[in-house]
Amino acid sequence: MPGTISPASSVSRHTPQPGRSIFPTAPTFTLDTFSSRDFIVKDFVEALSDSASPPNRRSGPSSQSTFDPKPLIRTFEHALNRMTELSGDLETRENELSGAVRRAEAQHTSNVQTLGKKLDQTIDSFHRLDSSLSGDNYDEGGNAVVKIGERLEELDRQRTRAQDAKFLIQCWMEVSERGELFLLEDIRRQGGGDGKVRCANIARQLTKISQKLDPDSWSHINGNAKIVNGVMGANSPDVDNRRRNHNTRELIEKFLETLEKDLLKSFDEFYRRENFEGMRECAKVLYDFNGGASVIGSFVNQHQFFIDRSQLITEDVVGDTETWERLADPDSEPPGVEPSLQSLIDEVKIVVQEESIIIKRAFPYCEQVMGRFLQRIFQQSIQQRLELVLEKANTISSLAFLRSLQAARSCISGLIDDLKAHGLTAHPEPISSQITVILDQQFDDLFVPYSFGSLYIEREKRSLEELYSSLLFKFTIFHSRKRKIPTTFMKSLAKSGGEILASARDAYVERLESSDLTTAQKAMLLRLAGLKDSENAKAQTEIEVSDDDGVLDAANAKRMLKWLAEAVGRGLELSGGNETAKEIHALLNLLLINMAEIYIEAALDAANDNAVSQEYSKNEPDLSYLSNLRSAFTIMHLMITCIRTTLIPLASSNVSIRREIEKITTLTMNRMEEKVNSIIQRTVDVALAWITKLLATQKKNDFRPRDDGPSSGGAWQEMLQTSTCLSVLTFLKRLHSLVLIAFAPSANLTSFLTELALGLRTALLEHFKKFQVNAAGGLMITKDITRYIELLRGWDLKPTFEPTFEVLTEVGNMFVIGPEALRERLRGKGALGGLWEKGDMRPYVLRRDDAGSVGIQSVLSTL
Repeated sequence: MPGTISPASSVSRHTPQPGRSIFPTAPTFTLDTFSSRDFIVKDFVEALSDSASPPNRRSGPSSQSTFDPKPLIRTFEHALNRMTELSGDLETRENELSGAVRRAEAQHTSNVQTLGKKLDQTIDSFHRLDSSLSGDNYDEGGNAVVKIGERLEELDRQRTRAQDAKFLIQCWMEVSERGELFLLEDIRRQGGGDGKVRCANIARQLTKISQKLDPDSWSHINGNAKIVNGVMGANSPDVDNRRRNHNTRELIEKFLETLEKDLLKSFDEFYRRENFEGMRECAKVLYDFNGGASVIGSFVNQHQFFIDRSQLITEDVVGDTETWERLADPDSEPPGVEPSLQSLIDEVKIVVQEESIIIKRAFPYCEQVMGRFLQRIFQQSIQQRLELVLEKANTISSLAFLRSLQAARSCISGLIDDLKAHGLTAHPEPISSQITVILDQQFDDLFVPYSFGSLYIEREKRSLEELYSSLLFKFTIFHSRKRKIPTTFMKSLAKSGGEILASARDAYVERLESSDLTTAQKAMLLRLAGLKDSENAKAQTEIEVSDDDGVLDAANAKRMLKWLAEAVGRGLELSGGNETAKEIHALLNLLLINMAEIYIEAALDAANDNAVSQEYSKNEPDLSYLSNLRSAFTIMHLMITCIRTTLIPLASSNVSIRREIEKITTLTMNRMEEKVNSIIQRTVDVALAWITKLLATQKKNDFRPRDDGPSSGGAWQEMLQTSTCLSVLTFLKRLHSLVLIAFAPSANLTSFLTELALGLRTALLEHFKKFQVNAAGGLMITKDITRYIELLRGWDLKPTFEPTFEVLTEVGNMFVIGPEALRERLRGKGALGGLWEKGDMRPYVLRRDDAGSVGIQSVLSTL
């Protein structure tokens, strides 16, 4: 078999002839061999090498003979020669292609130059034509053409005016001589917008002519003609008689009325068939005829929305009872806008947006029509329904009225914003400034009657006064009954507080008995006051109140502040922000009167009166009034926080009012703090007075017990303290528990306890000077003092009180230590030497039973 090249190679060889030869055939290849994508140099060389090996060597035994390079040399030489030939052919082809490219580029350049010259010639021709038409640089032909055209137009206008004048004269002659308008009637019956516009124009001109040439038809008084100027246009008696027989004014006005009715009828028919082009044509004619007033009025008045709503607008506002009760309940969230008003607003939004599309397509003067349509909707439909809703709310309560007003304003404001966002006749573009002004004006006109001047804030104040008076009614009743006629100067200072309570109570009762108060309003006020309907008829002295009614409650204060916050927010929305500072000032005065004076200060005055009454009590003082202080502090904190964070910032726009608010707030807080300080000081005095009474019950033998008698048996040694000490400790523990509740951990608590502890120290130091003490009694004194110190160390006292514990300890030691130890104390080696003067120790040393001994006398001689 002849040798073959590997299929992966692109090299082909001559196959041997039928006469078999032992020499391999030289490989043959072309340019296509090297341009193939599958060409690989390695495979190409391997194929040449394989083709150089004789067939017998490739298929012989594995034992190879000596390597013979000659076949390979011949094969590669032949391949090299062939590749040289192919390289020459490739270079020749490349030269031919390069020449063809140069010739094509030269031809392209020539074509571009030719086309450029033709374009320049075209531009020059255009310039010459333009110059010839405009008369520049060449002839005046262009100007001549323009002048001829203008002259022809002028002649056409003159011809038209002449024809119109001729027709006008014919119409006048017809109406003045024969009393007919057949010529205009023919044009009107022919239809078409242009013809009707022409009829309207001619009719108006005939009216002017009639005023000048036939003045008697314009001067009828009660049916009798009065000639004002009868010489114009009267060339013969016959003509004058004929003119007197025909009232040109009446004929012309009757024709105008017929024309207007005809146009309106056509407009209505087009509207029902949704023929917007026909509507637009009629609207245009009527606008040229009488400014479009009749067609606009007809379109708006006969709109289906007003026909459907005419009965619904006047219907009574019903609603469910639960909704109205929630609206009148100050502790409930407002239920929102009244359902019938909300339904109307929703329908108005849809109708206006849909109708704006029709108006835009049907009227050339769409903004004027849309403005009239909006005015009718707001002034008739929305305003009437709003008034009914507010009248119904006003019969429920003042708060229900204000909440309904706020909800309605918010809802209608949302409607205005939605209509502006839609664009109406300018949709999808932004709404026009003319429609924006109309919407804003209609919105303001709806609510001006309720916010004009001080009308709104007075209504808001009246509502809050009703709520506050109702909530604090039993409180004021309780404290007004507790209030006694002042007998001292200090009590007379609190008289003004009692007068405020009485005035508030009387105002509330007078309000309940008012005839303009509806049943629903009265029920709401009674419910807030915690009264039953049957108690309304009772006299003030018959209303039952309990001690709980006279106690301050932070929950009530939070309710009052919540109502105030709602009123402030409502005021910001309804008043528009023009008088915000003044309104805030008015609401602040209302808050300070009701919460500070009537509520907090009344409770503080009552606590102060209780403290005064306990100063000379024969029994243990009742300090339960301290429980009101904790609530008073909480309410004061809530009130001042509300004022500083809410009210004062809102009044910052007016500097003078802001300063006035800060001033009256500071004065009120200072007044309440002074009353709290008075209560604290009186409580300390009451406590110290009772401690003094308890110490006065100390028996003389408590500190001189007998330990040598058979009956004593040393019982005093088992006692932890004397009975008097136990009474004092019991009272102080009870007082400390009340004070913790009243003050909580605070600076006020620390100051109160420190003041009380200082008073106790003074009382004890004076107390131990009064009793004769023996050795066993000295031990009892140290036990009492230890119990007192243990109690005081459990209190939250100021650090400056710490040395007092050492003083009390040393006082007890002076009754038990011997003469030598006592002498060392005097020399300053003990703690006492650095705290007291030497003379302060003498009264205690003298109370010892052994004070007459030599050792004690030597100590006393040094004092």
